[in-house]
Amino acid sequence: MEHTEFNKDLIEFLNASPTPWHAVNTMKTRLEAAGFQPLDEREEWSLQPGHGYYVTRNGSSIVAFRTGAKDVVSSGIRMVGAHTDSPCLKVKPNPEIRRKGFFQLGVEVYGGVLLNPWFDRDLSLAGRVTVLDDNGKVRDTLVNFRKPVAIIPSLAIHLDREANSSRTVNAQTDLPPVVMQVPETDTTTFAELLKQQIAKESGLQTSKILGYELSFYDAQGAALVGLREEFLASARLDNLLSCYIGLQALLETSGDEPALLVCNDHEEVGSMSAEGAQGPFLTAVLDRWCGAGKSRAIARSMMISADNAHGIHPNYADRHDENHGPLLNQGPVIKVNHNQRYATNSRSAALYRHISDELGLPHQTFVVRSDMGCGSTIGPLTAGNLGVTTLDIGVPQFAMHSIREMIGTRDGYTLFQVLREFMQRAEVF
Repeated sequence: MEHTEFNKDLIEFLNASPTPWHAVNTMKTRLEAAGFQPLDEREEWSLQPGHGYYVTRNGSSIVAFRTGAKDVVSSGIRMVGAHTDSPCLKVKPNPEIRRKGFFQLGVEVYGGVLLNPWFDRDLSLAGRVTVLDDNGKVRDTLVNFRKPVAIIPSLAIHLDREANSSRTVNAQTDLPPVVMQVPETDTTTFAELLKQQIAKESGLQTSKILGYELSFYDAQGAALVGLREEFLASARLDNLLSCYIGLQALLETSGDEPALLVCNDHEEVGSMSAEGAQGPFLTAVLDRWCGAGKSRAIARSMMISADNAHGIHPNYADRHDENHGPLLNQGPVIKVNHNQRYATNSRSAALYRHISDELGLPHQTFVVRSDMGCGSTIGPLTAGNLGVTTLDIGVPQFAMHSIREMIGTRDGYTLFQVLREFMQRAEVF
């Protein structure tokens, strides 16, 4: 896969994955096409050497792995981690709001959303719905309206003269999107609208909506940007970009060495869930794969936690340490924080740099300013749970947690090449 082909396929992946459930479904489809076999946590597993497998939890997290041709305990596992969720606006359980003839939906802020960019965007709606079908069976189905169905209009500057100097956003009162106009006598429920959409998408006839997890998302698709198309803009680059990179690396590795990709949900809200990185999902999979030799396998393993980094913004260059300001299209960023907000140590960073240098590929390093707080990701959580040597790395980006983010077109492909080599490397340490 070449650079331009990589970005074209990345755009298709991003557009097909508006929610964690859709992202996992997209990954499942690609894994199965490559011969990976699905596993069920409720059943016995019989894992064979030289095969690929995957298992999901909650439909929003996935672990995929190649068993390799060698014994996993003596070889260790080359692991890559990412997360499927992104900050967004989620529909409340009883969302209907009727004001002045407008039908709106109440929303809850999920994660650390940069709120102002959500105004005046064409919004669509997608997620998972649990229904009672006409046969009396409880089942899940995915929904994606695909077209623009809502908008959060800004208040005109004539009615808010301080908007450009001191505008704040009240998440309760300012964010409910407008979805349609209705007469005063209207009694439409959101559940009725969902039933219609489900029938339209899948032909599934439902007698009742029992629950849902639905998110609004930017209806504008991912696109190349710039006079020379050196940038890529999209929603959910944090962190579907890393999910895609890890998936492609796993699919294109030789398969000789044991290798694994884990993409967890709920990173943006702390990862403490059954399917989050602070939960037991990955440990449960490794227990069943490695058995009594898991501790020895982990001691020979390494995890690369891939989550995007803050590129140095030309308008806000002073927000970075002057010696650690990553540039777009200058390579993936090794993330360092000695207070363990990132799990990188000199050993894990050295291995990445060594592989990258062998391939003739660029890399950068990020350290937050000493007078600013540092974010975190799944790396320290996975390292703490498993005791595995871990590196935190990411593609540099702008506008993190905005409804539309931006990366350089070369950095994702660079990280993919290094991770592919890492996953098929005969020795890690």
